[in-house]
Amino acid sequence: MLPIIHILNYLLPFLYILTFYVYYYDFMHENSSFNNAKRIFLFVTLFIHLIYLLIRTAEFNHPPITTKFEIFTVLAFTISFSYFLLELLTDIRGTGLFIIIFSVVFQIISSFYIQDLLVVKEVLRNRLLGLHVISALLGYSGFTIAAVHGVLFLILYKDIKLSKFGLIFNRLPSLETLEKLNFYSVIIGFILLTFSIIIGVIWLPGAFPDFSYYDPKLIATSIIWLIFGIGIATKVIAKWYGKKVIIFSLVGFVLAILSLIIPNIFAKSFHSFY
Repeated sequence: MLPIIHILNYLLPFLYILTFYVYYYDFMHENSSFNNAKRIFLFVTLFIHLIYLLIRTAEFNHPPITTKFEIFTVLAFTISFSYFLLELLTDIRGTGLFIIIFSVVFQIISSFYIQDLLVVKEVLRNRLLGLHVISALLGYSGFTIAAVHGVLFLILYKDIKLSKFGLIFNRLPSLETLEKLNFYSVIIGFILLTFSIIIGVIWLPGAFPDFSYYDPKLIATSIIWLIFGIGIATKVIAKWYGKKVIIFSLVGFVLAILSLIIPNIFAKSFHSFY
């Protein structure tokens, strides 16, 4: 089984690069023949990546969450998968290259540095933990995709104000569509993060009888969940639209990234398994 894992490991960067190139070529040249083909390329890449993750999990008897390089390959998958969901929901395909480039970078790093780990802490073999972590990564991937569309919105907004009608203006969707993509991505991220939190609430008491709800990561995640929940409610109830919605989502994304980094550096948490 190991040779298959290694083959897939080094095949994945090429698949993501190829998929990125197809999206890039279509963005630059707007070739109608590529419009449907690029989704097929993305689907095949994601399908092979899923097989790789499942084989790796079965072969080493633990979910691929034990090192940062395993996390990187999961991130590569979750970012592109979240975008794939968004593309299916909206049938808007003009922003894929700005998303898939993240998967390219994460998968290249992972493929070069990932190791075959047979000996890990027993807690890391728990399948429910794996589902908890992967759904959380899917949630944060949704917020990342929302941020990318937010930045694209601001770039296009600035170009329109300056009357610059170049490639960006011609190829990107409208401001209204970018706002919709931003909001849908936030919803996807929020739902998946909610799912992760529910799994955590079910799993934590049995895995860590002495855990505290005042754990820094739990508090940080709860705050991020609350911020994006308020953002969604405000958009729906108060009818927010345009630039203020985009700014809110970008601030939420920055806070989400800080919530992942700061507790790891400055606070002790039962989440620190390594």
